[in-house]
Amino acid sequence: MSHRDIDRFERIIVPHMDDAYTLARYLLRDEHDAQDVVQDAVLRALRYFDGYRDGDARAWLLAIVRNCCLTFQRRNKSGKTIIPLSDTAPISDGRETDALAIQRSDRDALQKAVEALPTEFREVIVLREIEDLSYKEISNVVGVPVGTVMSRLARARKRLANALGMQAKEAG
Repeated sequence: MSHRDIDRFERIIVPHMDDAYTLARYLLRDEHDAQDVVQDAVLRALRYFDGYRDGDARAWLLAIVRNCCLTFQRRNKSGKTIIPLSDTAPISDGRETDALAIQRSDRDALQKAVEALPTEFREVIVLREIEDLSYKEISNVVGVPVGTVMSRLARARKRLANALGMQAKEAG
């Protein structure tokens, strides 16, 4: 691979690394496994970058990450304990206001509800609601028709609403 190709890769693909990690983290439910899989996915993307045809770089990379996650899961079926994904930071004085406690509780409940979704629902929710991909982009990443993406999103939102004790119409 030439320096020009590497520069192009860094310019086009590398800016989407955070998105790749977020997807892997939600699909694998383990921060360390997600880091390993993203590293593998980026190496694969670099290896096959000559096949990239100036489409949506983000969707292209996320499709590779998704496939690497699925491969990783097939190879590593174990009784591994799932470590919750939280981005909570300690508060300096050790006290929380009621509003912060409620917000943290709501975020934790949502996190648990998302983690409990089956993979095909969890991945479309993450791609749509966290990564903000369009239905067409999700269709490209997941490899299913747009109608299937829409159906999975609707079912995922309904499951989340039920898990959180909300009315389904409020969740959409």
